[in-house]
Amino acid sequence: MSILSIQSHVSYGHVGNSAAVFPLQRIGHEVWPVHTVNFSNHTGYGDWGGQLIPADHVRDVIAGISARGAFANIEAIISGYQGGSDIAEVITETVAAIKRKNPSAQYACDPVMGNAKSGCFVSELIPPLLRDVVVPVADIITPNQFELGYLTGMEASDLESTIAAADKARALGPHTVLVTSVMRPGRPEHTVEMVVVNDEGVWIIQTPYLDVKRNGSGDVTAALFTGHYIRDFDAKKALEKTAAAIFDLISMTYEENSRELLLIKAQDSFVNPHHHFVASKIR
Repeated sequence: MSILSIQSHVSYGHVGNSAAVFPLQRIGHEVWPVHTVNFSNHTGYGDWGGQLIPADHVRDVIAGISARGAFANIEAIISGYQGGSDIAEVITETVAAIKRKNPSAQYACDPVMGNAKSGCFVSELIPPLLRDVVVPVADIITPNQFELGYLTGMEASDLESTIAAADKARALGPHTVLVTSVMRPGRPEHTVEMVVVNDEGVWIIQTPYLDVKRNGSGDVTAALFTGHYIRDFDAKKALEKTAAAIFDLISMTYEENSRELLLIKAQDSFVNPHHHFVASKIR
């Protein structure tokens, strides 16, 4: 299956397309990356080289892909960190154009804004565009609790409020919501969870919690979930495969105290994870 991935790019480390493309390829997808920024490294380091890519340049790259007659073969579009606020229009134009050629294509939006610990780390112009322009045309969204709260105007803190916020997000347009990095009161000690909500129900999965946060882990999560989901539209199976692979990746990164995700070293885990976790249906 072919996937168009519209995200940031870094030369050093693994975030954006530099985090998403290889895992998707490793599980068997053809991936065509389109970059929204070209940076030396992720901005968490405090300094970086490179620049945002203007929307017209991004649009030109996508037009070139279209000219190859490729849109009819695209099964999924993924977007992540947008860079400039003018990228939102390019994304929605592209999704509409691809769906005209292949109505079954799925658009998965990772609404990258920030997290509870760091706050919002994108331009103040981007969150409203994600909420009002981009998310309404998405089929799948993969927010963390902080991002879900912004999109819906609801606090997503415990399980009930997180599910309620996911339902409200689905009312905006997406049929499937994957909430990542769920840290709710009352969960088993030393665990972290993910929750999927769609028309078929609500599933929750728990993995051991490792006290480490590495940039790009959300990008890998969104990519793997989408890549697994579009094969048979089984949200439970996609959730289980994604959770297992991400736990292996984070574990390896944590054990070696690496500043960057050990994406290449952990590559076999994308296909054959060492661990297995079972998702429970709770609604």
